[in-house]
Amino acid sequence: MKKQYAFIGLLASGLFFSQTAKDSTASKGIDDVVIVASRKPTKISEIPGTVWVVQKEKIQEQAKSGVPIKEMLSILIPSMDIGPQGRTNYGQNMRGRSALVMIDGVSLNSIRAISRQLDAIDPFNIERIEVLSGASSIYGGNATGGIINIITKAPSKKGISGETELGVRTGFMGKDDHDFRAAQSIAGKGEKFFGRLGVAYQQNGGVYGADQKQLFTDITQTDLQYNQSIDILATGGYQFNNKHKITASLQYYNSKFNGDKSLYLGENLSAFTTKKGSLLEMRDGFSSDKNVGTERYMGTVTYNGNGILGGQDLYVQFATRGEKLGFYPFPGNIAINATDKIAYMSSSQQDTYYSGIKALLSKSWRGLNVTYGADIDFERFEGNQSVYNIAKTMSSGGLINETQYRLGRYPTNRSQSYAGYVQAKYNILPKLQLNAGVRYQHMNVKMDDFVGSEQQTQVAMGYGKSASAIPGGESSYNVTLANAGLLYKINEQHQVWGTFSQGASLADPAKFYGIGKYALNGGNWDVVSSINVKEQPLQPIKTNQFEMGYRVNKGGLRAQVAGFLSTSDKTVTVDRKTFQILVNDLKLRNMGIEAEISYSLNNGVYFGASGLLIKSEVDNKGEWQKQDISSASPSKLVTYIGYNVNNWSFRFQSLQNFKQKDELNNVVEGYNTSDLMMGYRFNWGKFNLGIQNLFNIDYQTIWSKRSQVLYSSYGIPELFNYKGRGRTFNLSYTFEF
Repeated sequence: MKKQYAFIGLLASGLFFSQTAKDSTASKGIDDVVIVASRKPTKISEIPGTVWVVQKEKIQEQAKSGVPIKEMLSILIPSMDIGPQGRTNYGQNMRGRSALVMIDGVSLNSIRAISRQLDAIDPFNIERIEVLSGASSIYGGNATGGIINIITKAPSKKGISGETELGVRTGFMGKDDHDFRAAQSIAGKGEKFFGRLGVAYQQNGGVYGADQKQLFTDITQTDLQYNQSIDILATGGYQFNNKHKITASLQYYNSKFNGDKSLYLGENLSAFTTKKGSLLEMRDGFSSDKNVGTERYMGTVTYNGNGILGGQDLYVQFATRGEKLGFYPFPGNIAINATDKIAYMSSSQQDTYYSGIKALLSKSWRGLNVTYGADIDFERFEGNQSVYNIAKTMSSGGLINETQYRLGRYPTNRSQSYAGYVQAKYNILPKLQLNAGVRYQHMNVKMDDFVGSEQQTQVAMGYGKSASAIPGGESSYNVTLANAGLLYKINEQHQVWGTFSQGASLADPAKFYGIGKYALNGGNWDVVSSINVKEQPLQPIKTNQFEMGYRVNKGGLRAQVAGFLSTSDKTVTVDRKTFQILVNDLKLRNMGIEAEISYSLNNGVYFGASGLLIKSEVDNKGEWQKQDISSASPSKLVTYIGYNVNNWSFRFQSLQNFKQKDELNNVVEGYNTSDLMMGYRFNWGKFNLGIQNLFNIDYQTIWSKRSQVLYSSYGIPELFNYKGRGRTFNLSYTFEF
């Protein structure tokens, strides 16, 4: 939710330490150096908390075998939910709560809680991914479930180098069932200068389920059928001397619908108006004059100085980010007079602009290290909607969408955030380490006056001549977050820890405000009641987390296990009719265990398992009840076995989602999918062959079931029935020089 709370982002491409902490062919385990846990390079063996590092080799093995990033992360990160297969990562929680996603330390979360943080980068440009599970007070808002920091690639060797990738993916289930991708990078590294330019392109076709029927287009959050994406990432830097270094990066990412086939809603939208799901079908002829997709740019400049200002290490980062998010045309009903309603189609465009500066200083004395700094963030959000020509919409069954009215969708808001923090680490005994810290943050949000989007539409269609605005205003709050933990280092191979940490989240102000009840008075729509800034100022929702864990990395054995309990005094829910965000005084608790264990033999065979066992409950009048499946995380289990011999590599993995049921008997059914991956390296490159959903399992995705609950008021569950993709084959070729 909070771009404002992005952490220092030590390096604009992880370039500060990427040359000294480069991946090897085997995972370094608890010798890995990460920045995600303490905002500066720290060995995992020094961290009292659950940290996962997804190395480049693991990322590329999955990606080159056809596994998209959201699904990849749910396989490789034990605490993370199974990912949707569309554009959104809505509801893909960590430990049952929302996660903060960053690229090189720059947050992709915004004050407007739109779940497209993982529709942000192509795996071709990813070096590694660092993950901190659970609530974190070090980073501020929305890090209540965990933090994902994506580190981008930098030159790996001196001189000129590069990488070429070609790939194709298909399930052989239809003439349009094929995806194509191509990527190229060029890099250079000298004594002081280094730089890399990477470009990745992908064009998707249709998607089919195990029953060989094409999947319905996700008209709620948009999906990736007939989608075209391009990711351009440039990074560079200059090493002045061994104490001073500057790096910079610039990314442009564009992922959008690029086809003419989509969901037909029946003649005159009859599938929607009569609630007959049997009338829904995929048809050619779709068009929209509004972009359906994600367009984003991001730039960073980072300075690092070592041994300065009295022997301190200094990190400073300037960052900017802008994104334009277009949504799919969605049906609705609108009153056009006192007695009649008509069906129509509209879609929203939601734009965010961010800039900020982070500064961090770190100083070490004998057994004590102190890190302190400040974050300053500014953000602006604008949301509008296109209401499409009703005649063309009706005659085409929702396929032809030409803007007739451009109206407001959400109130424009601006936010400023100012935060300071201090974090200390002290060795009480040679093997016992105390970590503790505190963060103080002041947040100010300014909302513009706003006429309800429904009333804007009615006035545009001639029902009423004007409408009064729901008053905006300014709302500010302060929040103090603390953490404390003990780490017992049995030795470099074994550690145990216990921690307490707080995180904070904030209800999305764009969906919290700007919605009210109206009554027509003469020709004007008067505001009868509303939730406005003056009467209900925003307040942070704190999460308290307790955790105990153990990890080991010895010989071929690698394991990490943690038990956790997260509690908060309030919950955020969604009104199923207006989709307004509501904050309820209901306690929420998540408790569970996340773990991974693996073993590697000397002959190249390795095997392991990881998973999340979780229980999420809401306190309803003193009785703990299961949390709604639209928000709760299901338990999962991942198992895998692999073999590396000579130039060959093999991996078989299985993902089990466990059945989940809430108090209203809504059910997410359990299912199991398996993938097979093979690779062969020769002198002129490497081939990878991947088979996803190897046994062609027919299943409904978790997001599909959640959307059926969230949109239950529409009374047409077939509209939100999105099955998982059937058996698919991916062949890729990679050449490095």
